Amino acid sequence: MFRKFLAVAALAMAATGAHAQAYPSKPIRLLIPFPPGGGTDILSRLIANKLGEAEKWTIVSENRAGAGGTIGIAAAVRAAPNGYEMVMGQKDNLVVAPWLYKSVTYDPTRDLVAVAHIGYTPIVIVTQASSRFKTLADVVAAAKAAPGSITYGSPGSGTTIHLAGEIFKDAAKIDIRHIPYKGSNAAMMDVLAGNVDLMVSSVPSAMAQIQSGKLRPLAVTSARRSTSLPDVPTIAELGYKGFDVSTWYGLFMPAGTPREIGATVNTAVNRLLAMPETREAIHAQGAEAQAMSAEQFAELLKTDYQKWKGIVQATGVTVE
Repeated sequence: MFRKFLAVAALAMAATGAHAQAYPSKPIRLLIPFPPGGGTDILSRLIANKLGEAEKWTIVSENRAGAGGTIGIAAAVRAAPNGYEMVMGQKDNLVVAPWLYKSVTYDPTRDLVAVAHIGYTPIVIVTQASSRFKTLADVVAAAKAAPGSITYGSPGSGTTIHLAGEIFKDAAKIDIRHIPYKGSNAAMMDVLAGNVDLMVSSVPSAMAQIQSGKLRPLAVTSARRSTSLPDVPTIAELGYKGFDVSTWYGLFMPAGTPREIGATVNTAVNRLLAMPETREAIHAQGAEAQAMSAEQFAELLKTDYQKWKGIVQATGVTVE
């Protein structure tokens, strides 16, 4: 009888192991909540391609943009929790937008599972290379001389990037006008054309144009300088003590997704982030790779979700 029990247990364990090894047995869909060409899109496709190379997984990327990235997140919340639906989330659409948009009904800490943290990036304030603004002090002086005359673009209302602009506006006690766009590319085209004076952007979205000399970076919003832009001062360095706004990126799945599937993806992503070539590729886009356990990432989400409620309320910004 005991031998029979052992045989059955062994078969059960083998079946469980085979099931776990079978994942993924078909393509995984990765929702990207912003349009092609922006920082989120660049990093999402980089990770999808690297996972394909390293793990031989098939990941199909799909842009689902709109409403500050909340449309893509909402689609992920509604998706089947079968392990074949993922979304690249970030601070914008997970911890800021729910406090800004009256239309947002999801709670990221309840409706999504934090699977794998990818990295973080400061936000950068840029202007056209031929702009009259050589420094951030030039912007502040001009704004105080002619309130409301200076414009800044962002990838959309309700993003961390938008809030960074508003927080700086309050800190500097200036009046500059926010022009929201549907994604980074549209805002980038207008700042390059001189149609808006400034752009507040993630570093990955602006990196190529900065490197080409078409954009001049004036300051980064993080507490310390970006290793991708070491010569660009922080806003805090320029006299606004304590200024610190950055954003992070990571993979999420719908609530109810089996824990073992999330663990498989977390292990694969963290293995990928440990590779020098992956870290260098992420760094080349202006972001900093940072691996976390799923539990650490879930705690970061929870902490930031509560923290940004107060920040958003303090700015007084709302989005219909």
